[in-house]
Amino acid sequence: MAKRIKMIFPVPMSDATRPMVESQLPPEIVRPDIEICFVGAGQQMTLADSYYDMAVMELAVIEAGMRAEEEGFDAVCINTVSDSGLSALRSRLSIPVLAPGQSSFHLACMLGQRFSVLTMWPRWYPLYRKTLKEYGLESRLASIRSIGVRPDAAALLAGKEDTIFAQLLETAQQAIEQDGADVLVLGSTTMHQSHAYLAEHLPVPVINPGLVTYKLCELFLDLGLSHSKQAFPSPEQFKDAAFSH
Repeated sequence: MAKRIKMIFPVPMSDATRPMVESQLPPEIVRPDIEICFVGAGQQMTLADSYYDMAVMELAVIEAGMRAEEEGFDAVCINTVSDSGLSALRSRLSIPVLAPGQSSFHLACMLGQRFSVLTMWPRWYPLYRKTLKEYGLESRLASIRSIGVRPDAAALLAGKEDTIFAQLLETAQQAIEQDGADVLVLGSTTMHQSHAYLAEHLPVPVINPGLVTYKLCELFLDLGLSHSKQAFPSPEQFKDAAFSH
């Protein structure tokens, strides 16, 4: 029987964006014994451009994932490097819950000494600073660098390869040469379209966070691992109705 993974994209998905989001996981890397269900979260489109938006996204992801166990899923993957809702869902659920920031940052520490986060715009910096501090990885961070381009929630990077990829490459080279980064982490799962290009043109490992999280989820399922309920204790009483509209 196939294991089912609920993959939560942190904002609503349209018919146009769904194929681009789902293309993070090429068919050839998805095992036949794994079923992946991509779902959008919440009712409001947000770019996580502020602490207010970060809170909105956190609530949306929690609501999208809190009943995953009852729905018959074997694991949850949160599809945003902000790791929105990670701790709350680990408290609510017993099945594995993984997220790209934690997964990618720790993997970067296994591959090198210091890593840089390569992202689209400076408004996302607080997302990384928050989780890096929480995970105790600030000393392993070489830098956070952006290309200063407002992300496009509808088209992601499609149609902008000629300009965006070149800017990302230049900024990545600066992180390596000026900041001492020996590993790079893409700062958003929505940047996955640039991964192959950057990996081909850079002399250091480039981590694609959505793909890494999915593969770690496979590992957790294969080994029967999940988060510690000592670290993420379940509430005395579920209050899921608090999230109802």
